[in-house]
Amino acid sequence: MPELSIAPARNLSGAVRPPGDKSISHRCALLAALAEGPSTLENYSTGADCQSSLACVEALGVEVTRAPGPEGGKADAKITISGVGLRGLRAPSAPLDAGNSGSTLRLFSGVLAAQAFASEIGGDASLSRRPMRRILEPLGRMGARIAAAAGEQGKDCPPLRFSPAPGPLQAIEYVLPVASAQVKSAILFAALYAQGTTVVAEPLATRDHSELLLRHMGAPLQVRRRPRLQVELAGPVERLAPLASFRIPGDPSSAAFFLCAAACFPDSDLLVDEVSLNPTRSALLDVLARLGAKPQVVSVEERAGELVGSLHLDGPKDGLGGTVIEGEEAVALIDEVPILAVLATQTRGGIEFRDVAELRVKESDRIAAIAQNLRALGAECAERPDGLLVPGNQKLRGARIATHGDHRIAMAFAIAALRAEGESVVDEPECAGISYPGFFADLERLAER
Repeated sequence: MPELSIAPARNLSGAVRPPGDKSISHRCALLAALAEGPSTLENYSTGADCQSSLACVEALGVEVTRAPGPEGGKADAKITISGVGLRGLRAPSAPLDAGNSGSTLRLFSGVLAAQAFASEIGGDASLSRRPMRRILEPLGRMGARIAAAAGEQGKDCPPLRFSPAPGPLQAIEYVLPVASAQVKSAILFAALYAQGTTVVAEPLATRDHSELLLRHMGAPLQVRRRPRLQVELAGPVERLAPLASFRIPGDPSSAAFFLCAAACFPDSDLLVDEVSLNPTRSALLDVLARLGAKPQVVSVEERAGELVGSLHLDGPKDGLGGTVIEGEEAVALIDEVPILAVLATQTRGGIEFRDVAELRVKESDRIAAIAQNLRALGAECAERPDGLLVPGNQKLRGARIATHGDHRIAMAFAIAALRAEGESVVDEPECAGISYPGFFADLERLAER
């Protein structure tokens, strides 16, 4: 599908169940492979990124069995991963292909760094431009031998080539220079094999899915909050227990597009079913409430340490206010900035985004892509090196949306098209399949015209 036309909507109504959480799916695939025995995963993300992680697991000699769920649909797919144990991976016969997935590349690097065989991992053209210094430096300090490509402007980029270390990895104490759950996780996964207790300190709290899964699977992991926030893992770990049966909660970053869309329409009525309510992922709900939309938690349960529930959102009758997103909240909302920038145009006071320079090195330069598409839609915005200022009370007009092959830009501006006057055209809409293959079908089903 080279492009997709989207007509304005008058409302958003109905129920949606987002695909399985990307962050949890990636981690489940890798940790289940390292467990001793089979793990059964339901609602594993159907997005291309998480399928890349499964393909890498298989390339390392781990059996993955796919079976349809009780309803026969992709969203209910069951996957069984026959874990080979922490020391049972086999050398791949070819370079591992992470596709477009930075998560796959960074998480697997932590494990590949500790193996007794040589390996290589790379990806598509977009991933090959993304700098990897943040994982190379701490893994190198642990004793890993990794060679990176020069990339653009001499940066350390994929593909990454791993040579067996001369001895076991060594534990380190490491303070993350930039808050990053992926870098934290790569270090913790390497720490499973390292001699001694590895300590990772965070400047700001990031997603804790790795910690919850590792602890649930029996790893000796502790989280301390004083005198600083840090995670400790004592290695080498001998065994991880399998995830006997785990239904992965829906992805809140995917749900965010529909929650923000509902907040744009005063008469909307939206139910988001079975989504992750992990406290490190709930910042969007706080921002929506602060703006004047009030998502309600209508059910909640716990699975393997993860909170899962359903959310209901009625469109705010009195409209939306304005806010500033910065610091720790900006870190927590890094994936939601594109859709929040769209929402900002429909508020009274606008939204200012600070401390989001990380968006410059995502699948695209997301700050530049957001600004470009807002202006194409007739909106004003101020682009800054580490953020954006998007005023409120703006009318949008139909336009051609440039996705830059970035799934979150495509989905965010598809929502913008619902509020525009006149039809909009999204180029490369298939890129949404990186995280949410059924997004446009769900959007069409919920939009009332």
